[in-house]
Amino acid sequence: MKLLIRNLPRTTSEEELQALFEPYGSIQSCTIILDKETGLSKGFGFINMPKPGEAKAAMKMLNGHDLAGNKIRVKKAEEPGSAPSAG
Repeated sequence: MKLLIRNLPRTTSEEELQALFEPYGSIQSCTIILDKETGLSKGFGFINMPKPGEAKAAMKMLNGHDLAGNKIRVKKAEEPGSAPSAG
């Protein structure tokens, strides 16, 4: 299950983000989205956890978690093409 993590402090590294989620289960991938021009964090990222039960536990426990003064938001990422088409 792919999770979207928003409101990350811009100083958060992928290693820090992964370490935050590791107690809840195995992590397939961890990515923080960077600005193409500046190379700095855009304040959000994705965690891919192969076991849905673990991902749901992480989502429940970490949504609203205080990370370096920011309350992060964790939710299931919408997969491209999964939204109903308009029209």
